[in-house]
Amino acid sequence: QVQVMESGGDLVQAGGSLRLSCQASGRDFSANTMGWHRQAPGKERELVASHFSDGRTYYTDSVKGRFTISRDSAKNTLYLQMNDLKPEDTAVYICRAIFFGYDYWGQGTQVTVFS
Repeated sequence: QVQVMESGGDLVQAGGSLRLSCQASGRDFSANTMGWHRQAPGKERELVASHFSDGRTYYTDSVKGRFTISRDSAKNTLYLQMNDLKPEDTAVYICRAIFFGYDYWGQGTQVTVFS
């Protein structure tokens, strides 16, 4: 059974930085794709950034230039460095790991940005 666990969420002032971490455990091989989604109150879940097994990355437009996704594939650990945070980044950040077509999600970590 794969378990996905996030950490690093916090309360931060606008313009500040946070680093989120995600650990996917339960498999002794690397995930195909790992990514970060977020869900703000009253809004749908949205994809923030993805890291593919071939090293490619994807970012939604609103975080380009501010967020950086990285990964330790051997450890199935995913990171999201978030800089220049804005109040509109406030959300629960949820990690997703895909192993050969099977989706696994974490419970999320809260990021709150105040101005």
